[in-house]
Amino acid sequence: MYAVIRTGGKQYRVAPGDVLKIEKVAHENGAVEFGEVLAVSGDAGSFEQSLEGAKVTGTVVGEGRGEKILVFKFKRKKQYKRMQGHRQSFTEVKINEVLVGGKSFKA
Repeated sequence: MYAVIRTGGKQYRVAPGDVLKIEKVAHENGAVEFGEVLAVSGDAGSFEQSLEGAKVTGTVVGEGRGEKILVFKFKRKKQYKRMQGHRQSFTEVKINEVLVGGKSFKA
């Protein structure tokens, strides 16, 4: 049993019980709800036809910042060098439940 959700401009394949790092999202009391569900599969090879009212719920495990990425710009013979670092913020979420068509799949 798994679902495909979209958040932060990316798509993730999630199943109940999974822990994943996503782009930083706002949450209240540690609860997160994903309403943009793209696909749900209950059995291997088959997908749910209607996704109206489908949602995925989870709890926030933690927040942090990822590894530093260095951006280096260089133009030879022109004495031009620029270096910049970036650390992306993330939210770590544990998927609790997938709701679709009145059926509930829990961890």
